[in-house]
Amino acid sequence: MTKTVKIGNRVIGGGNPVLIQSMTNTKTEDVRATVEQIGRLAAAGCEIIRCAVPTMEAAAALGEIKKQVKLPVVADIHFDYRLAIAAMEHGADKIRINPGNIGDSGRLSAVVAVAKERGIPIRVGVNSGSLEKELVEKYHGVTAEGIVESALDKVRRIEDMDYDNLVISIKSSDVLMCVRAHELIAEKTNHPLHVGITEAGTVLSGNIKSAIGLGLILHRGIGDTIRVSLTGDPLEEVKSAKLILRTLGLRKGGIEVVSCPTCGRTQIDLISLASRVEDMVADIPLDLKVAVMGCVVNGPGEAREADIGIAGGIGEGLLIKHGEILKKVPEAELLEALRYELLHWEEQGAG
Repeated sequence: MTKTVKIGNRVIGGGNPVLIQSMTNTKTEDVRATVEQIGRLAAAGCEIIRCAVPTMEAAAALGEIKKQVKLPVVADIHFDYRLAIAAMEHGADKIRINPGNIGDSGRLSAVVAVAKERGIPIRVGVNSGSLEKELVEKYHGVTAEGIVESALDKVRRIEDMDYDNLVISIKSSDVLMCVRAHELIAEKTNHPLHVGITEAGTVLSGNIKSAIGLGLILHRGIGDTIRVSLTGDPLEEVKSAKLILRTLGLRKGGIEVVSCPTCGRTQIDLISLASRVEDMVADIPLDLKVAVMGCVVNGPGEAREADIGIAGGIGEGLLIKHGEILKKVPEAELLEALRYELLHWEEQGAG
C-alpha cells in the first residue's frame, strides 16, 4: 500500500479512494476565467485541479484563485525553479516538476527547502518523450524500464535532501508501455502514483487509450489519483474519469446510462436521445442505472436489468421501471417524463 499524501483538503494514497484530476486550459493569469473553469470542473466531479505556471504573473494569480475555489490547486512548473518557489509562496497545494529540467542540485534544493518548510508535496513527473539520452542508449530505446529508472533516480535526488512528501507520475503515449512501467514502479516504491496516458489524443482516441491504459493499471490495484488527458474540453476528462472509475467498481454514486446500438427497428433519434439523457441526469444525485432503448419490441426486456428506462416507438415511447411498462408517453414528452420519475424516485420508493 502506498503512503498517504495530503494535498490541500484532500488525501491520496494509503487505500483512500482514487481521486480525479484535470488541468485548466485558461491563462492562469486570467483569474476570472480560471476560477470559472475550475468551478465547472468541480461541479462535474473534479477533485484536484492543476494550473500551468509559466510566468511570475501566473504564480501570483494562484493566490487570488485559491481564495475563490475549494479544490486543491497544483502548480505545473517547467524549467524555472523560481516559478516553483513563487507558486508555493502564493499558496499552491502541490507543485509538479521534472527535476531533470528544473536545473542543477542547487536549484532543486532551493525548491525542496520551500516545500519542506511549508509541507507542500512535490509531484515528480517523468514522460517517455523526455527520457534521458543515456537511458535510451542503455535500454536500446524508450522502454518501461528506462522510464522507471529515470523516475526513481529523480525521487532519490529529492529523498537525499531529506524530503519524501512526494507523488510520482510516469507517463507515456504508448499504452502498454505505460501499463508495464506502472507494474514495475509499484514494486519498487510506496510513494502514491498519479496515473494517466499522456498525449492520448482527441476525445475519441484519447478516451479509448485512457480507458484501456487506466483500466489495466487500476484493475491491478495500482494508482492513487488519475487524469484522463484529452485534446478537448477538460470537462470531458472529468466525465470520462468518473465513468472509468465507476466501471471498475472504484467509484459509487451517480446515474449510469446504458443504451442499445441503433438498428433497423429504431423508430426514434436514439443517438440524440441517449446523449440528451446523459446530460439530463448529470445533476441528479442517485445511484441508478437508466436504460435508453430504441424500440418497443425488445425495449422492456433489454431494460430489465436497469432501474428505469425509456424505449422509443413511432411518435410515442414507453416508460419502463424494473422491466415493467409503467406507461406510454408522447415522444416529445419522453425525456421530461423520465426526469420527473428520477426527481421523485425516493418519494415513490425504488419499487
